[in-house]
Amino acid sequence: MSNWPSLNYSDWVGTRDTLHLFLQMIGKVRMKTHPKLNHWWHVTLYPHVRGLTTGRIPYGSSGFEIFFDMIEHKVVISTNDGRQRDFAAPGMTVAGFYEALFSNLSALDIQVEIVARPYDNKSKTPFPEDDAPREYDEAAVSNFWRSLCSISSVFEEYRSQFIGKQTPVQLYWHSFDLVVTRFNGRAYPLAGGTASDREAYSHEVISVGFWPGDDTFQKAAFYGYAYPEPDGLADARLEPSSAFWTQKNGGNLAILTYDAAIAEADPGKAIAGFLDSLYAGAANKANWPVEDLRQQYL
Repeated sequence: MSNWPSLNYSDWVGTRDTLHLFLQMIGKVRMKTHPKLNHWWHVTLYPHVRGLTTGRIPYGSSGFEIFFDMIEHKVVISTNDGRQRDFAAPGMTVAGFYEALFSNLSALDIQVEIVARPYDNKSKTPFPEDDAPREYDEAAVSNFWRSLCSISSVFEEYRSQFIGKQTPVQLYWHSFDLVVTRFNGRAYPLAGGTASDREAYSHEVISVGFWPGDDTFQKAAFYGYAYPEPDGLADARLEPSSAFWTQKNGGNLAILTYDAAIAEADPGKAIAGFLDSLYAGAANKANWPVEDLRQQYL
C-alpha cells in the first residue's frame, strides 16, 4: 500500500466534500470549547496515526478528545475519566452526523453549542437541515489520511530547522488545509479584512501548506506565500522544476501539485525542497534574520 496514494480530485470530490463538512462540525466544537490561542491556533485539528484529532480539549476540571478514525471510519469521543463513545461515519447525511456528534457529546456530559452551519463553504445549508444523501468512499478517505501522514512527516522535519515562533503541523478545518507557519517576530498589523483575518495576520509570516483541491483549483497541491509580500517574491527560484508561481487574491502563491511531487523519485525529498526553496527565497527578499532563526543543533 503506497504512502503516496493518488488523490485525483474528480475521483473523490463527493467524498471530499462530505469529509470537509464532518470535520467542520468537529472543528467548531474545539473552537467553542478550547481556550483561545493567538492566530486562531485553538481551532485546528491535528494529524494522528489513524486519522485526525482535536487533541485534548480542557472542559471544566477535566477534558475530552474527538478523534476521526480514518481506518475504521468512525468518530471516537473520549473523556479523562475513561468514558468513551463512538459512531460510524459512512452512509451518514450531514444532519445525521450532526445529531450523532452532539447526542454522544451530551451522553458524556459535554454540553456545547456551535454555529450550526458551514463556514466559508460551497454548502450553505445548516447542518441540522442537510439531509441529502452524501458520498463516503472509505478507501478514498483512507488514501487521504495516508497522504496526510506522509506529508506531516515532511512538515515536522521542516519545523525542526527553525527556532523562532511557528505553528504546529495543524489542519484548518474551514479551508481544509494542513499548514505550518513561521514568524520572524516583527509585528505587521493587517489593514482591513475581518477581525479573524486581523488576528491571523498581526505579524510577518511565511506560510506553507497542503490542500486537497477545491472547485477553483481541482488538484491537490502544496503551496507557500509570505505576508506582507516582499517586492520580487515571484522571482524567487522554486524547487523542484515542476513548482511554479501563480496569482491568488492579488498576491503571489508558490505551487507544487501533489501529482508532480509523487511523480518524483523521492516525493518526500521533492516536497522538502519545495518548502525550503520557498522559505529561502521569501525570507531573503523580506529581509528576515535567517541565521538568527536557523536551528544550529541538528
